[in-house]
Order: sequence, then C-alpha cells, then structure tokens
Amino acid sequence: MYLSRFLSIHALWVTVSSVLQPSPLVWGHYDVCKTQIYTEEGKVWDYMACQPESTDMTKYLKVKLDPPDITCGDPPETFCAMGNPYMCNNECDASTPELAHPPELMFDFEGRHPSTFWQSATWKEYPKPLQVNITLSWSKTIELTDNIVITFESGRPDQMILEKSLDYGRTWQPYQYYATDCLDAFHMDPKSVKDLSQHTVLEIICTEEYSTGYTTNSKIIHFEIKDRFAFFAGPRLRNMASLYGQLDTTKKLRDFFTVTDLRIRLLRPAVGEIFVDELHLARYFYAISDIKVRGRCKCNLHATVCVYDNSKLTCECEHNTTGPDCGKCKKNYQGRPWSPGSYLPIPKGTANTYPPKFNRIWPNISSLEVSNPKQVNFFAETFPVYLLYQLMFMSTSIKRNLLSVCPESSNYFLTSNVRRKKKRK
Repeated sequence: MYLSRFLSIHALWVTVSSVLQPSPLVWGHYDVCKTQIYTEEGKVWDYMACQPESTDMTKYLKVKLDPPDITCGDPPETFCAMGNPYMCNNECDASTPELAHPPELMFDFEGRHPSTFWQSATWKEYPKPLQVNITLSWSKTIELTDNIVITFESGRPDQMILEKSLDYGRTWQPYQYYATDCLDAFHMDPKSVKDLSQHTVLEIICTEEYSTGYTTNSKIIHFEIKDRFAFFAGPRLRNMASLYGQLDTTKKLRDFFTVTDLRIRLLRPAVGEIFVDELHLARYFYAISDIKVRGRCKCNLHATVCVYDNSKLTCECEHNTTGPDCGKCKKNYQGRPWSPGSYLPIPKGTANTYPPKFNRIWPNISSLEVSNPKQVNFFAETFPVYLLYQLMFMSTSIKRNLLSVCPESSNYFLTSNVRRKKKRK
C-alpha cells in the first residue's frame, strides 16, 4: 500500500517536473536553420536563426609557448615534488617519453593515473623572472559557452593574467587578473565574479580566489563564463531567452564572450612564502595537466555545422551566406546588405536570408540615339521579358513589390497569358 502510494507520488512529481522544466525550444538552442512548412502556395522553406552546438574546443587549437625553449627536459633536470617541496629527486628528460612533459599533455585525456602534464623549466635563473606565455589559437572566431578551467600540477601561480584576442593575436586585452595580492601585483582591489552585476558584468577584475600556492586541493583556476551568464539567465541558467535577448541587443556583451585566441600569461610561480628560497630553486616551476575550453564556432546565426578540415574550422553556411564565419552574401545573392541572424524573437529568431540580386536594367532610350521606332518597341517589349525571367527565381512578396514598381511588366504578363490561351483555342 505504502509502496503504491510512493510510486504514485513519484510519478506525479516526475510529470510536474517535466512540465516545469524548459524545453530546448523554449531555451532557444537554435539548432535548425530551416524547416519545410505548408502554406496556401504549397510547401515552402521557413528559415530561422541557427548556431552550432557547444563542444570541446581544445580539439581544434594550436598551442604556442614563449619562450619556445621553456619546457623542461632539454637538458634533463631534477625538480622538487609537489607534496614535499624539499624532496628534489624527480627528473624531467625530454629524450625519455616516460619522463618528458611536452605542451600537448595539457590537452590529452585525463582519465588515467598518474596525471600527465606539461612542465616548465625550474627557476634556476632567479632573480630573473620565470615567465611563460601559453597561446591557444583557433584561426577562427569562437564563442565561449562554459567556464575556462586550468588545472595545475604545480602550485597555482602567485601572479597570472588570462588574455583574449579578437583579431587572431594581433592585439590583446585582459580577461582577468589572478594574484595572491592584487594590490601589490596589479594595483587593483581584489574582487570576485560574485561582486559583479548585470551593469558591471564586463568589468575586468583581479581575483585572489585562485592563487593560494601549495595548499591542499588548490589545483584549479577558473574564468567564470557561466556565472556571468547567470546575471541574465538566473542561477541555474533556466531563463536562456533572457540571455539570448541580451546577447542580441548588446554587441559589447556578445563580443566579451567571443575570441580567436586565448593567452595564459604565467608571471610568477607559487612561492608559498614571502621570500624565495634560493637554496632550493628546483621547487619553483609551472606545471599544467589540463585546460578546458568549451564553445562553438561563430557563424553569425547562419549555420548549425562547423567542419574541421585541413587543420581549419569553417562554418557550413545557410541562408545564402558564405565565408568562414558566414560573414557575407553568396555571389548573386546580394539582394540586400548582409547582416547577422538575430536571436529575436525567441525562440526561433530571425534568419535574415538573402534573396537573389536583381540587376535592374532600365534602358535610357533617348541616350541610344535610336532613329528607328521599331527599335524602341523592341526595348519596350524585351525589358519586361527580362524582368519576368528574373521574377521566376524570386519569392512571391518580392515579385509583388517589383511588379508594383514596374506595372508594364504585369500588363505584359497578363497579355502574354491571354495570347497563349487564344493560341491553344
């Protein structure tokens, strides 16, 4: 009896929960570019805004280190263990696979133990700064959809800057500063994302939350994308319609989450104390086991598929657009100026499709110095024919607009139909 009641209550709860949960369509995932619908004129295409699914973008990046020879192991060297910074008998040797720590180990599968990781040379040249730039490049504009997560196998750095580029690495701007002491390192007051709001979401902050050296369980650094989304979509990101509406109407907000490159600037390794221990410099280095970057190709809401071919990402464009980002009209489809798709109105958005270009030819008969009246009649009759030929490839609404501009074409069309009917009789 009690079991049956429990199952009934559970079934009711599942039903109510499924109703209350927003469906993907309400969320506005925009995963379809067009669908066929039936109208009075028959089956036609209904176009809508669309975008690729979010995915792991580290599969498509190229990584570059500066200085290029900063990776440990050439020549081989010893370094101190993470758990015991005074046990300095671990070895890094680039010529031995089991002891090597190349950059690609920041992006491999981390499902086995012990973790694989990239590691820098130690701080043996102290007091010269031990600084490393790690640049991640996609050669394509991408939109970030989840937190950037960096997992360290060394202590998290005392000072670090995460930077972004929107022009393929030509110029850079900071995303976030990280330090054990923001005021001392960057002359900034410490903040966290929780201190921001809808009005200050684009503010560049310095946080002390992720720079705590050798403490237990302190391997991870975040750049909080979802927390910023939550200012518009709510704590559990259930009101995605609100977020998409803001992204559609606020270009600076959308650009904030858009990158072509990311750069991790490691400025000072984890020291753990006020002073550097010059007798044990092998304990100071950088080591990263994993970097997570989730996002999607930016296709300006004109594609759902982004292909990776010949080490290059390209949108498979719809809506008569073309280009790596679907950033221009196809040839012969410049019926109006190009523009991106729109998330609004929710949930389908606006596709902003592009009709065929109509090359209007309005012959100026007086400028042709025509002496034979028959030639004038030739132009008068052939131009409507040309116009009707163009109309064959245009939508009904465009046809109506053009025929209202050029009524003689409509007359020609009607009289031509009458002539055909007479011939059939």
